[in-house]
Amino acid sequence: MAVAGERPGRKVLAPAPPPVAIPARPPTNAPAPPPSVTPEPPPPPQAPGTVRLAQGGTATLVRRDVVDGVLPIPEGVREATWWGAPFDGARGATVLAGHVNWKGATGPFAELWEARPGDQVTVVGGDGATFRYRVSRLVTVHKDELPGRAQELFGQEGGHRLVLVTCGGRWVGGHDGYEENRVVIAEPI
Repeated sequence: MAVAGERPGRKVLAPAPPPVAIPARPPTNAPAPPPSVTPEPPPPPQAPGTVRLAQGGTATLVRRDVVDGVLPIPEGVREATWWGAPFDGARGATVLAGHVNWKGATGPFAELWEARPGDQVTVVGGDGATFRYRVSRLVTVHKDELPGRAQELFGQEGGHRLVLVTCGGRWVGGHDGYEENRVVIAEPI
């Protein structure tokens, strides 16, 4: 009820307090945040006179001549004997042979058993020139069959290619050691 002479009361409205922020729950089917990607460090510089395989195994090149149709094997597990066309040749095979293992140590050529077409192989010659190759063909051959396929695999006819070879498969001991050879053929890129 209003009293004479008084103005009717006014209501002052105070603003409502701000709503309290409640953290939202992420949806249960929300995608996971992307994993942080740490770039791999570049491989160390490759020394002259070496071959580096796709997974990083590196061997020192040792030039050898074929004697009675046989490429001498390297003396150490970290060496690869080489024979044939020069790395910058226009024709023929440059052949590198290395141990899969030797005297209890695994060699870099063990990687040949895991090689895939498209893998890259780098050779740095003794003068520092770099040659890059891409794996194009993988061949596993029984040691008894290798002499009959030597011309096909290691011959000096045809375009230039790098041919890497090692032993493997089942150990048979004796003169043969392993019963198979792995031959990886790579083309210049």
